[in-house]
Amino acid sequence: MSTYSVRNAARILKVAPSRLRYWKRTRLAVPRAAGEGSDPRRVDYDFRDLVGLRAVLSLLEQGISLQRIRSAAEVLRERVPEIEDPLTALRLWGEGSARMVVEHDGRWMEPDGQILLGLETAQESVAEPARLDPPAEDEPSAGDHFERGCRLDADPATYDQAIAAYRDALGLDPDFADAHCNLGAVHYNRGERDDARRHFERCLRNDPNHVEAHFNLANLLEEEGCNDMALHHYRAGLAADPFYPDLHINLALLYEKMEMRTGAVEHWKRYLQLEPEGSWSEVARLRLERDLEG
Repeated sequence: MSTYSVRNAARILKVAPSRLRYWKRTRLAVPRAAGEGSDPRRVDYDFRDLVGLRAVLSLLEQGISLQRIRSAAEVLRERVPEIEDPLTALRLWGEGSARMVVEHDGRWMEPDGQILLGLETAQESVAEPARLDPPAEDEPSAGDHFERGCRLDADPATYDQAIAAYRDALGLDPDFADAHCNLGAVHYNRGERDDARRHFERCLRNDPNHVEAHFNLANLLEEEGCNDMALHHYRAGLAADPFYPDLHINLALLYEKMEMRTGAVEHWKRYLQLEPEGSWSEVARLRLERDLEG
């Protein structure tokens, strides 16, 4: 069975890897591909996982809040456990509808178990039944604001909106580690290094094992010439997730800069084990060949 790393899954879905990690941490979409006895820190997705992730993205794009998707999936897991993939089972009832339904036992039903229509009846009328009142929308949660930020933080033209979204998330949950990390990344991309560092450090106070925050803070520190502190955070990130390829790249490069040849070789080799193809893989091979020649 083919599996996909976080990086490859994110590339396929055209989202940031940190977004998938957040969905895993909050148990919205937990990958099933890791085999029994494998390192619990490893995150691998199989094809069914990718289908579930696509379903989440599709619902988000249609205006359904992350809070409602999470609640619906949790209810299905609890009340209809025979539905193996709750995320892929969720549908919207008709075009432009905000009502989520699932097909089960020949009927369309809402996640809470309310039967709407039999499939034959549903085929006769795809419009939402008039007797059903539209579901009341809850106020956006911190997670909903975070998701809005994730959709906006890749484009410099929407950095201000992304910052506003992450600040809205932190207004509801000041200890929201992922929001601090992503907000720090936007500040970093805008050249606001002090603000970036403050949010990376706040993220790590709330979640000492947050991989992206260690990676981002280490990168910032390395650029400022604080190599020992950068090395500390790269290593801390690696302890939390030894399968994060970019950590191995940056560690190898930093070890080379610090003239620590053995460490550099170790991490170039480890990177190639994780990512045997790609431009950085070619760099790793060239570095290892140069080491052998030396």
